[in-house]
Amino acid sequence: MANEGHSISVKLSALHPRYEVAQYDRSVSALIEQVEALATLAKRSDIPFTIDAEESERLEMSLDIIGQVAGLPSLNGWDGLGMAVQAYGKRARPTLDWANGLGAATGRRIAVRLVKGAYWDSEIKHTQEHGLSDYPLFTRKAATDVSYLACARDMLAAKNIYPAFATHNALTVATILEWAGPSRDFEFQRLHGMGEGLYEKLVREEGYRTRIYAPVGGHRDLLAYLVRRLLENGANSSFVHQLADERLTDAEILADPVMKIAAVGGSPHPAIPLPRDLFAPERKNSEGIDLNDRQELQRVARAVGQSPVPSRAAASDNEGSYPQPGRAPAGDKQLAGASVDRAIGAFGAWSSAPLEHRAACLDKLADLLERERDNLMALCVQEARKTIPDALAEVREAVDFCRYYAAQARKELKPVELPGPTGERNLLHMEGRGVWICIAPWNFPLAIFLGQVTAALVTGNTVVAKPAPQTPEIAAYAVRLAHKAGIPENALVLAVGGPEMGQALVEDVRISGIAFTGSTATAKRIGRTLVADDERPLVPLIAETGGINAMIVDSTALPEQVVVDVVTSAFRSAGQRCSALRVLLLQEEIADRTLEMLAGAMDTLAVGDPADPRTDVGPVIDQGAYERLMGHRAASQNRWFKTITVPAEGLFVPPTLIGVDEVEDVRKEWFGPLLHVTTWKAGQLAETVARVNASGFGLTMGLHSRIARAAEAVEAVAKVGNLYVNRSMIGAIVGSQPFGGEGLSGTGPKAGGPHYLPRFCAERVTSTDTTSSGGNATLLSLEDVGL
Repeated sequence: MANEGHSISVKLSALHPRYEVAQYDRSVSALIEQVEALATLAKRSDIPFTIDAEESERLEMSLDIIGQVAGLPSLNGWDGLGMAVQAYGKRARPTLDWANGLGAATGRRIAVRLVKGAYWDSEIKHTQEHGLSDYPLFTRKAATDVSYLACARDMLAAKNIYPAFATHNALTVATILEWAGPSRDFEFQRLHGMGEGLYEKLVREEGYRTRIYAPVGGHRDLLAYLVRRLLENGANSSFVHQLADERLTDAEILADPVMKIAAVGGSPHPAIPLPRDLFAPERKNSEGIDLNDRQELQRVARAVGQSPVPSRAAASDNEGSYPQPGRAPAGDKQLAGASVDRAIGAFGAWSSAPLEHRAACLDKLADLLERERDNLMALCVQEARKTIPDALAEVREAVDFCRYYAAQARKELKPVELPGPTGERNLLHMEGRGVWICIAPWNFPLAIFLGQVTAALVTGNTVVAKPAPQTPEIAAYAVRLAHKAGIPENALVLAVGGPEMGQALVEDVRISGIAFTGSTATAKRIGRTLVADDERPLVPLIAETGGINAMIVDSTALPEQVVVDVVTSAFRSAGQRCSALRVLLLQEEIADRTLEMLAGAMDTLAVGDPADPRTDVGPVIDQGAYERLMGHRAASQNRWFKTITVPAEGLFVPPTLIGVDEVEDVRKEWFGPLLHVTTWKAGQLAETVARVNASGFGLTMGLHSRIARAAEAVEAVAKVGNLYVNRSMIGAIVGSQPFGGEGLSGTGPKAGGPHYLPRFCAERVTSTDTTSSGGNATLLSLEDVGL
């Protein structure tokens, strides 16, 4: 029989801030020590101690910790150690087998609390966002109910498990009572404030034990938890909700979940497609890698560390017509002209190729990118200095651009017959303009590079693509794959070089458009060049530039989530994203507490080699960037709120919080891990947004607030391309969050959005008078026409 007194349940994430697979080495050993200390205290106090369940990605880590703690000599002979198992997880029953085996191995009964599961929606979203092969949990409520019952039967039969069934479902309770027979060697559990009616008679008259599960803490800390529990139990599929629904019959409420699953043949929920089918039928989602699988993470780390950047000579040999990557040729103007010559020569054949052929080339390129994922990730890590998660995201975004633009071309670029008067036919065609110059940045050397290039190509243009001088190898690899996918070599020409090469390409009057991502100053220079010659044709410029991106946090925001999103937005990728957070605006009432928590989170950041899977923040791209950032940081030293130590060797800029008096004090974009912080007064949300707008930049903005009206108010007045509410400000998804700004932050249209491809096209309309050739045959054939 279990202890009938009070017990305690602890989440491991509350004990260590980096309880995650990438930080396994430092978190697991620390957690074992902490859990041992807590369990020893619980044993001494005769209080059962349960390690709570969390997200499925942490399951194996938790089992490693529980297994180590259970085997400690200091806890021998104690049956108070317990764990929670979530029935919605597909590994629930194997986890119970493991727990039973652990009990046998350590000579104790492991107390197991069986719950349905607390992270269902976030697990679904996480799996979809990361492009994993399948969900770690069941997508149908009925399947979870069946799993719960199967787990309950296993627990009742297990010799080394003390069962604790946490449920508010009367059918589940009745089933367990039937299976248990006269045994009372188990307990039920319910949430505080819920399920009293269900358990009252069982406890008072029949003697079954029921433990009340209640959170402990202050209102500020527990409000989000309590709201979450209310939402779960108020969901349409929950037993509690169905019991209160007068439209449901007793038979419907008590329907056997096994029969429900049998009725649908065990298929997954139709509204929750597998991650690869998230955007079906138009396109496949890009494939991800489960970096929360420790073995897979170790494999990837070996791959990116062992796959060397191709030698420059080899790259040149493979593409004899390319300039040598990494070298800025002295004859930039001549080379630029020759590159444009080649693209002009290829334009006729490529632009007249069927649209389906061009789209199919993009689809094939996407497949090749996925096949070469490890090599591309290695290039991104070694040449662009990206961390492993960022390198994976880079490849996936490039794949998504290829498939999205292929799908959009098939959908939107077909000839369209327009309405008009009888006897006339009007047909709109979307055609390639000619040669486009695509100038890509170093911070997204594969994704943005291929995003620009594939959009121009699928619309029937030929392309001269100029990568950033810091990342030519990545571009060369991508171009080779594009040629292998069927894009003619002269339809996509790589032009490697520095600013001189870019200027020479822009000055060529034969080009028909420019797609540019980079600084605002460079975009303006390109714009001036395009209009400087009165004899030059007017051509489009698509420019995506940076921004002084702000996040506004009000007093209702959940501080833990704010801190996570601020660290991600400001310091991931070493702050080298156009979308990265530059100014944090905290409502005065919560500023001190938020900054204290943010400083603590910064202390846990791992700064170092980007090829190391433990690294959160890598180096900046080059010496020039390092010197500019360190100069600004040094000039602001008397206003630092927080900074951290970084390796002495390498281009590592310490993540730093810099205080400013007003948002207007930040006058330029500092492209690195430097975050400026100021405050705003309650009641001045609209004025604060207006002050951010006044900078003239308009790329991204963040808002953290639990007041829906606040989000609506900011959305109505924010002059930014992308507004992020209660989430991080980076990581726009192709086709879901089209990316691009306004004002000083770009021209639009948004990359990865439905309006992007038409900008690369020439629109042509053919109007034909059909009456001139004998009349409108369709009209004359109608029955009611005649004299």
